[in-house]
Amino acid sequence: MNDRSVRLAGLTRAFGDEVAVDQLDLTVAPGELFGLVGPDGAGKTTTLRMLAGVLPPTAGDAFVAGVSVANDPEGAKPHLAYMAQRFGLYEDLTVAENLAFYADLFRVPRTQRPARLERLYRFSRLDEFQDRRAGALSGGMKQKLALSCALVHQPAVLLLDEPTFGVDPISRRELWAILDDMVREGTTIIVSTSYLDEAERCHRVGLLDHGRLLDVDTPDALRASLPGTLVEVVTDAPRRLRDRLRAHPDVTGASLFGDTVHVLLPEGTTWAAVGGDLEARPIRASLEDVFIHRVTADAVDVPAGPPR
Repeated sequence: MNDRSVRLAGLTRAFGDEVAVDQLDLTVAPGELFGLVGPDGAGKTTTLRMLAGVLPPTAGDAFVAGVSVANDPEGAKPHLAYMAQRFGLYEDLTVAENLAFYADLFRVPRTQRPARLERLYRFSRLDEFQDRRAGALSGGMKQKLALSCALVHQPAVLLLDEPTFGVDPISRRELWAILDDMVREGTTIIVSTSYLDEAERCHRVGLLDHGRLLDVDTPDALRASLPGTLVEVVTDAPRRLRDRLRAHPDVTGASLFGDTVHVLLPEGTTWAAVGGDLEARPIRASLEDVFIHRVTADAVDVPAGPPR
């Protein structure tokens, strides 16, 4: 196995009678940016914690850089970095002191530190804030510092759990630019997100719900898999329209997206036959549309996505 690949083989985790992750089988290629997407409670964090070796699987196994996380979690850790939703920054320490601490923690040779830290400062744009306490940083800057700390030992595999949650649009864009740079250099990245518009940036996406993988493919292939025709309707009463359309025999699905309703029509059905005088426009399916269709066909609403 390539030393930058990740493989899940029947990976399972139960908490008592509740199965949080249910027999996941998946291979992530070296240098791939893989998105694990799904709503809260889907099992994303539990999956990443098992891959990181901080939570033992109930059954099955996973291999990070060829090392079994079930049998040798400590052996896998030098090959990876795990950035949890709440990364362990020390808020009383400065930016420079946090980086130095993690360099010590990962036993980065002192001869390699100057060049490595200079690079981290450059892509994070934190060089002018080296003496600022981490607790005084903005949310986006904290996330960039956390990512820099995770990367200080140049891991082969990077595991990121909701890295842009609560981050402003500009910092969100900068974080994804950093990830793109890491992938171009060969780092394998698995990132979990509930923002399906962010998952559009991934090479492949896994749709996770109630601990099970519903599908794995490229964003383009997943969008193309949505059957029928998708239209968008703007109305003053979106919930009322959504409920009416869900009861229509010729509608496959209807869901709220912000102040609009996305309506999925089966092949051969026209909007005029369903919506009467209401205006609608055909739209390109998003991953949100695909996920809704795969999970419950027509019973889930999602909020409008975050700013791009």
